[in-house]
Amino acid sequence: MDRIQILDKVFEKNIPFERIHEAIVKMAHAMHSDHKDSDPLFLCVLNGCFMLAGDLFKEYPGACEISFIKLSSYSGTSTTGEVKSVIGLNEDIAGRVVIILEDIIDSGITVSHLVKDLKGYNPKSIQVATLLLKPAALRMDVKPDYVGMDIPNDFIVGYGLDYNGYGRNYKDIYKIVEE
Repeated sequence: MDRIQILDKVFEKNIPFERIHEAIVKMAHAMHSDHKDSDPLFLCVLNGCFMLAGDLFKEYPGACEISFIKLSSYSGTSTTGEVKSVIGLNEDIAGRVVIILEDIIDSGITVSHLVKDLKGYNPKSIQVATLLLKPAALRMDVKPDYVGMDIPNDFIVGYGLDYNGYGRNYKDIYKIVEE
């Protein structure tokens, strides 16, 4: 499908799944190269990151664990600027290599908040991996360690990303059509 409608918005295909998958494979191998002598804990930020986490986990060739945390800073098509924790961390991360998995980093508010909070648990290291980075939208000093691809500051859905809870199920990524 080249165009989809979600609620009151129209979106057009922007990034096909094949390109997404290529980026994930590269990220997984780069992470393994950096951490082949450890067993990192992948900390997946829900809800948007569930597809990335599943696909990346299948491509990571080494010992590792995965856990999930739910944070939110979005309402509709824009960030609220406020991060609220919904589901917290259940694992002891002291002395562990932690790799935060994000579907997208735009303002950087959510991941900055999470990194700050996780440092209080004394991990060995914290790294950030994101499938998508919007450099033009960054409002925080965030430099992810692993980036699948940089994208423009368009509102997008699909591959776990949503518009008011809808659209996460598409395997491709779609950008909003301003009409």
